[in-house]
Amino acid sequence: MKHEIFNAETVTQMNSAEADLAIAGYLADAIAGKVEALFNLGVAYSTGSNDVAVDLVEAHKWFNIAASRGHDEAGHCRADVADEMTAREIAEAQRRARHWLCQEKRAAA
Repeated sequence: MKHEIFNAETVTQMNSAEADLAIAGYLADAIAGKVEALFNLGVAYSTGSNDVAVDLVEAHKWFNIAASRGHDEAGHCRADVADEMTAREIAEAQRRARHWLCQEKRAAA
C-alpha cells in the first residue's frame, strides 16, 4: 500500500474518515517497520496534514524514531521541530519514542 503526504489543499478536500485512514495506514506501516511511514507520521504531526492536530511532541517522537532507523531527512526535521519546543517537551518526546521502541521489541519477541 503506497501512502502519500497530503498537502493542505488535499486535506481540506478529504473527509475525516479518509484522513483517519491515511494516519492508520502510516501507523500500520510504522509497526511493520517501514521507515518512510515513521517519517510521514512526523510530517503529519508537525504540519497538521492529514487532518491531524499539530503536536510537536508526537512529531519529534516520530522523526526521532525515523532518524534512528536511518531516514536521511528525519534528523533535520527533528531538529527543526525541537527549535520550537521546550526542554520538557523534548524530554517527553524522547520518553515516548523510547516507549514505542520498547513496545516494538516486546511485540517482536
